[in-house]
Amino acid sequence: MNATVEHLSKAADETVERVKAGTHEAVEKAADISRQAADALCEKGEQMKHLEEQFLENCRTYVHDKPVTSLAVAVAVGFLLSRLVSSR
Repeated sequence: MNATVEHLSKAADETVERVKAGTHEAVEKAADISRQAADALCEKGEQMKHLEEQFLENCRTYVHDKPVTSLAVAVAVGFLLSRLVSSR
């Protein structure tokens, strides 16, 4: 009976070790995927920041080069927005 208990104990220990190893591997994979996602999001954030800067610079240049057209566009957009807001 003592040998049976030892055999079961050894089998349980082996099973626990296999589960621990598998869990550790799964956690490492999840952490790696999380790092990759974080890196990708950081890169996309930098790209968006650069695009925003380019857009603002393009707008400044357009307004500087064509002030009358820019003013006309601003008035038209303001008028349309006021119509949309006041109709509700």
